[in-house]
Amino acid sequence: MKVVILAGGFGTRFSEETSRIPKPMIEIGDKPILWHIMKTYSSYGFNEFIICLGYKGYVIKEYFANYFLHNSDAVIDMETNSIKSLNTKCEPWKVTLVDTGLNTSTGGRIKRVAKYIGNETFMMTYGDGVSNVDINKLLEFHRKNKRLATLTAVQPAGRFGMLKLENNLVTHFAEKKDNADALINGGFFVLDPKVLSYIKNDESAWEAEALETLSHKGQLSGYVHDGFWMCMDKLYDKIKLEELWNSGKCPWKVWKDCD
Repeated sequence: MKVVILAGGFGTRFSEETSRIPKPMIEIGDKPILWHIMKTYSSYGFNEFIICLGYKGYVIKEYFANYFLHNSDAVIDMETNSIKSLNTKCEPWKVTLVDTGLNTSTGGRIKRVAKYIGNETFMMTYGDGVSNVDINKLLEFHRKNKRLATLTAVQPAGRFGMLKLENNLVTHFAEKKDNADALINGGFFVLDPKVLSYIKNDESAWEAEALETLSHKGQLSGYVHDGFWMCMDKLYDKIKLEELWNSGKCPWKVWKDCD
């Protein structure tokens, strides 16, 4: 099963970093947050990724093209123009990098990678949020409810738009309010390929158009995750995530380190 990651936005709230790199490449513990997200999926056996590029997408291409250099010791023989890796990392990933346009909206980016998804159920998430959500339980929930789309509903500190759940069905989206019990869209979707027909063009926003329509048609389930979830929305979030990573008790680190 393929995992689509949206990584093409401008990240305007991080101008101090995104003036030189795309937001998903901002580092937490010397690794891009994109890497952390991929490690989460990989720990559950999902290793085929489609990354939707846009703003400064070449930085992400360069990172994966030179992944071994970024993550291994190496001998560079200048005379023979060769590179030998001394120790390789254990990522069994296949990464498809697709330029989905500079100004394309979130739904449009998903639509642009349709041919790489194929006619099969796939996963999708944003390139700036980490969580310890159990991906296998999420997938099981999606299959049990038999709807076209499932989102992961989380309960963060308020500043995001809320959603309402009734019997696991997303029935309503609302503006953000100060409500400690409010649930929001935390990403980590499981999607039937039929959802692509709900996306019109490059200008289509996944959240404001496709999800709203799926909800109105009774085709959007909400998997409630009451564990850790955090979106790196501003500099404060990055600092907090760094503190958690450096504490040695990082809640989203569900994978084991390579030997």
